[in-house]
Amino acid sequence: MQLQTPRLCLDALRADDAQALYACRADPAVARFQGWCPADLAEAAGFIERQAAAPAGVPDSWFQRAIRRRETGELIGDIGIHLPADGRGSVEFGISIAPAWQGRGFAGEALRALFGWVFDQHRGHRIHASVDPRNAASVAMLRSLGMRQEAHHRESLWLAGEWVDDLIFAMLEHEWRAQQAAGRQRG
Repeated sequence: MQLQTPRLCLDALRADDAQALYACRADPAVARFQGWCPADLAEAAGFIERQAAAPAGVPDSWFQRAIRRRETGELIGDIGIHLPADGRGSVEFGISIAPAWQGRGFAGEALRALFGWVFDQHRGHRIHASVDPRNAASVAMLRSLGMRQEAHHRESLWLAGEWVDDLIFAMLEHEWRAQQAAGRQRG
């Protein structure tokens, strides 16, 4: 899967991304809300190597894609995608943007491209994400994309040495289509 937007390219992680991936994922502001934080540069490099060896888009598996600035190719984040076992059910995603690039609309831009891929090319029925409710910026961004909060699980995840709450946001394929049609009518 390779996707392009006006400012971004979503493609495979490369060996030379290890330093940027490690710097992003190990940053305390990012690691606080993530399930995986590489212990060191070697672990980030090993993760990229394993991703390169695994086929992307296999049902009941996670695969990671780089989020790059189109004009420079610089890695500014990553997005994980989990395809359901049946191939068509609910696709889960997680996204990380390096702190230096946050607040510029890159996450929303990347996710709109992902939603288009899920609902148009992959023919998915539903997309969902899990987010820590203390991550107010991510919660606001998911809502701005038209996702709805479906659940609030209290102290349901053990993350970074503490029990944390978990919000589930989702969107159905027909909701995405209605949103796109409304945007075309306004535009």
